[in-house]
Amino acid sequence: MAHLNVDISKLTGEESANGRTTIFAPDTSLETRATPTESRPLFRAPEKQLTLFALHLAILEKSATRIGTLGFIWATVVLLGGLATTLERTDFWFVIVILAIEGTRIFGRSHELEWQHQATWSLTDVGVNSFRAMKSSTGTVFRKVKTLFRKPGPGSGSQEISLAKKVSEKKSFEEQKATTRTWTSSEVPVLPVLQWIFVSKNISTFLYWLQLVSAATCVVLSMLKLVNQNFGEIEKGNTDKRNRNHALIIFYSLALADAVLFLIEKAYCEWELRVEKLLEKVNNECELEDSGLISTTRFFYDSYSKCLNISIFDGLKMDMVSFAIELMESDSLDEQLIGVRILKKFSENPKFSKDTLQKIGIKLPVIARLLEMLIWKHEEEQEIRNSAAEILVNLAERKQNIIRIAEIPGALDCISSLLLASQATKGTSNEILEKGIVFYNGIFRHLGLEILRKLARDHDICGKIGNTRGLLTKVIDFLHTEEQLLWQPNVAPLQIATVEGSLQLLQRLANTSSTTGKQLRKDISEIVFTVTHIRDILKYGEMHPDLQLLGIRILSSLATDEEATERIAATGGVLKVLFCIFFNDNIPRNLSNVREAAGEALATLSLQSMNTCHRILKLQHNKELVKALNGPLLHVNAARILRNLCCYSGNDRFQQLKGLTDAVPTILKAIMIEDSKVQEVMIGAAASIFKLMESQESTRLFWEANITKFDLVQELRSILIKNRYPSIQVPGIRRYTVELAVWLMKDDPENARCFRGMGMSGELESILDTTSELESFHIFSGTIGLYRHNIEMQPLIETAMELLLQKDI
Repeated sequence: MAHLNVDISKLTGEESANGRTTIFAPDTSLETRATPTESRPLFRAPEKQLTLFALHLAILEKSATRIGTLGFIWATVVLLGGLATTLERTDFWFVIVILAIEGTRIFGRSHELEWQHQATWSLTDVGVNSFRAMKSSTGTVFRKVKTLFRKPGPGSGSQEISLAKKVSEKKSFEEQKATTRTWTSSEVPVLPVLQWIFVSKNISTFLYWLQLVSAATCVVLSMLKLVNQNFGEIEKGNTDKRNRNHALIIFYSLALADAVLFLIEKAYCEWELRVEKLLEKVNNECELEDSGLISTTRFFYDSYSKCLNISIFDGLKMDMVSFAIELMESDSLDEQLIGVRILKKFSENPKFSKDTLQKIGIKLPVIARLLEMLIWKHEEEQEIRNSAAEILVNLAERKQNIIRIAEIPGALDCISSLLLASQATKGTSNEILEKGIVFYNGIFRHLGLEILRKLARDHDICGKIGNTRGLLTKVIDFLHTEEQLLWQPNVAPLQIATVEGSLQLLQRLANTSSTTGKQLRKDISEIVFTVTHIRDILKYGEMHPDLQLLGIRILSSLATDEEATERIAATGGVLKVLFCIFFNDNIPRNLSNVREAAGEALATLSLQSMNTCHRILKLQHNKELVKALNGPLLHVNAARILRNLCCYSGNDRFQQLKGLTDAVPTILKAIMIEDSKVQEVMIGAAASIFKLMESQESTRLFWEANITKFDLVQELRSILIKNRYPSIQVPGIRRYTVELAVWLMKDDPENARCFRGMGMSGELESILDTTSELESFHIFSGTIGLYRHNIEMQPLIETAMELLLQKDI
């Protein structure tokens, strides 16, 4: 767990339920926000410094190798082949020794990179700090030998056991090696004896120093001969020996040039890596932290190998992202871990995330590999699994990527595996390991929920999520909370974040439009624990208003289904706790959206549902509803609830509705003063509540409001003039205005004459010509209308026209 730093705020998502549009108006916005197109500042890839450095080293190395090859050919063909009999004994042996040394160096160089590749898995400084590596390994041997001859003191056995226990407890998941059927290359004992010497990392160190000693020896021998030039005496007329001297000078010069170039290369390498600390510098610029130094070192050696073994320019084509993808697709657990670590860091870094995610997103095999990693359950694979999940979270930020993820067969099954709890391997006795697995389970749940939430931005994927076996049930299980959990101030953030992530996902699924959304809402509401879990969150979640808000939004969305409405209203305590939140004046003003959401949920639940209206009336909240009409935060939804109670409670509930008539003065004043949404709902409430009273009572209430019916007639006509066409913001204002006008004309013939004198017939004809389906529904799911009005607009307007004509006769 030492390498796992989790930001819970990221896992819970960037969206809030606050920005959700009301279901009482159509939502014409896109399902997903447009991807921002602002240009980001260009950052030079830090690894370019390493590839350029590898190119420079490769040029020096290849130059030295070519000169060495030429010297080798010159010695074997010219000196030992044609002039061997003319060489002095010392020159002969010098040539042999130099050839042997050069051959040793070339052999060591050709294999050094291979051994260094293997060594980088367990040693970050291999090759660069080989002396320190050799020194530390030698010190380990001396310490082991010393312990063999040390006399055991009292209690030493228990101390060793205690120390061993502490060391084992400090091991992280990445340090625990599982039993496999293949060797880890960096720990391979090449020979069965002296294993501490003949492991690959020590062989790499040996070859490194062998080359340096060989080159230095070659310089000394060549300089010694070139300075002295004691190649033997040349007899007069002996042209072979004269050519011998020139041939030896050329050979020693080539050998000297080869060795000097090699030493210059090594000096340049040591300067850049030790003094300038190029690897550490690039690692810091890549922001890979200390553990990323292994990755940076391996990248450098891979680039250097390509420059040497293929073309010197091939290493320049490497980049850290492609390198990480190659490692991630490897069969080696160590390589996979390094690969996903790099991709995770780069996908989270604002400097590199755009290019990184673009490269991953266009490669379906890479996405498939990441999804495959999600189902890995072994203890030592947990960090790989975690990193793969976080990469997918970042990848799912873009619309095109979520479509590619969902296209891969079995993708949702892999993602849903994150929601399942992993178990410790049978026989595991390490308590720290078991706690680590529990901790990872919490993280995996959040990551899985976050991926699913982002995938749910696509309408078709929402349907796939709903059809994935057992997935909805598992998500709803995470909503289960106890009173103690929600009340505790020091509760674990992971537990609360799990509940929040589940609510966010369910909200997205419940908000889906069309037949897919209808089926999803049906499936969610049919799970018997859905409503009860949400009720508990609303009841005990005062300290977590965000959770309450999400739960209320889900209930509002589910209530757009008639069967779900009945299930919600019939669940004990749901309506009661919603009213408690709606009327709770102790909720801070900055959290007023929770109260507004509760009011909207109640308005949706009571819409065209007689049973729900009866249950609300039994709660006896009429006075509170009337009072809420005066509140600037509650008046809109209070008016909607009042209208629904008056319209759908039935004629036998007249006595229970009687107390609502006290709201008439407040409603009339709002109609005359307010505009837009408030005016719309107040007109709708007035049109329904006036139907419950006699003319004398309505006249009294008009007098209490200090408003005449003529004033209302004028206001209604001006409203129709302002709203000559249907409006998305106030889709019901023209309908409610006509309904109220019909009541006024039925209530008093004088009102009909007033309407006639103002030219109301012309306004009604204009409405008849511009009616829209928008005005035929109470609520909307996206742009799809739900809960059609009992009376269509055309018959309603015809009724109003008939009343005008009747009064005209």
